[in-house]
Amino acid sequence: MSEHIASPKLYIGIFLALMICTAATVWAAYINLGQYNIVIALAIATLKATLVVLFFMHAKYSPGRTQLVIFCAVFWLGIMLALTLSDYTTRHELTQQQAQPAALVARRVAP
Repeated sequence: MSEHIASPKLYIGIFLALMICTAATVWAAYINLGQYNIVIALAIATLKATLVVLFFMHAKYSPGRTQLVIFCAVFWLGIMLALTLSDYTTRHELTQQQAQPAALVARRVAP
């Protein structure tokens, strides 16, 4: 395992970046962005998690195999998020298609 000592300036910079990302998360929570609220929240959370893993967990200075495992985990997470978001974005269309026949039946029954 490689020994690496980072400067306090780096840690302060990362801490400030995390605080800015936290403020952006709070700001985004109060803004109505429609269906993109979840996308913005996940993007900010991913950025914060990346900073923590790279610098506070010292993954940036780890051996190649450790970096490969981290890369594979992030890649798999990306696949899962893409599948989840594709399902999330098509839910509105399915709801409209399912509600449409019920409205037509209601119109036919009414005198």
